[in-house]
Formats: sequence, structure tokens, C-alpha cells
Amino acid sequence: MSAPVTRLILVSHARTDAMRTGRFPGDEPLDDAGLRDLAAVTDIPRADRVLSGPETRSVSTSRIFGSDISVEPALADIDYGRWAGLEMTDLPDADAMAWLGDPAFVPPGGESLVALFSRVETWLSAVGSTPGRTLAVTSPAVVRAVVVLVLAAPVSSFWRIDVSPLTRTAVSRRGGAWTVGSVARKFV
Repeated sequence: MSAPVTRLILVSHARTDAMRTGRFPGDEPLDDAGLRDLAAVTDIPRADRVLSGPETRSVSTSRIFGSDISVEPALADIDYGRWAGLEMTDLPDADAMAWLGDPAFVPPGGESLVALFSRVETWLSAVGSTPGRTLAVTSPAVVRAVVVLVLAAPVSSFWRIDVSPLTRTAVSRRGGAWTVGSVARKFV
């Protein structure tokens, strides 16, 4: 008898104004282009359950995948704290360099990459014990963290993975081992 399989499809939410302008996001809605792209999606993956991060942009994106959606706090974007709404160029150079170079650095009132990884790893372990297909709509940061965790790569690899809006990443788990199937595949 073979081990049960968990299939996880991570969907990066559709585009927002903060993504278009290169700002740290807050809890903003999808922009017009994001709504148009979302409306063009016709290739809906089959899923036994649909989860969404708590942000407006993730919940709005998740609606295309079904009406029975569970909001999962662990799928929240990294908390940028008082940086929300700012561009990287608005930060003092020392803060920007610390953010990009030290995974333990915490933006004022926010969350470090180490904390994000801890939260996502706990969630990934829980979802990995649930056989079947789970579709999770979340932020690019959470998708990147999952890929890094599945590959058992160093946290510093986080910055080397590009996840565009409204893309899907597939990972699966059989017998306790996760495997990456695809990363940031476009819907449209």
C-alpha cells in the first residue's frame, strides 16, 4: 500500500497597486489589471479544499477558485509593520541592507523572515498531514518561503525566487518528503 499524497497548489494573489508601484503592501484590494487578469483565468485547478490568506487581495483572488473558502491566518503575508506603503528607496540604507541581508531583522512593528519561515513551516507541516489537494491563495512571500522550506535551502535563498502575481506553484508530499513540481507558473 502506498503512502497517501498531499498535493498543494499555492496561488500568488492577483496584482495590486503596491506590486505595480514597488511598495511594501498593506491590506489593499486588487488593482484594475489584477481584476482583469483574474477574470481571464479559465484553467481552474481541481482542489478538495481552498484556503486563503486573510488579506483582502488574497480573499478576492481566492473567490475564483470556489465559494467554500477557509481563511487561514498562517497564510498571511509577511508583516511589514510601519514599512507598509513605503518603497525600498524610502528606507534608510542601513535598514534596507539589514532587511535584505539579515533574516532575523525585524522591520519596525513588523515580522522578520525567520518569523515568517517559522509560521509557514508549522502550517506546511499541518497541511502535509492532510491527504488530497489543497489550493492556497497567498502572497508571493509565503510562496517563496514554502519553496525554500521544501528544498531545505537556506533562508537567504528567499530573495532568489521570483513569484509574479497570479501564478501557481505546486508541491507535493508522499511519505514525509516534499517535492517541488513547478514554481510560479502563469495562469494567464
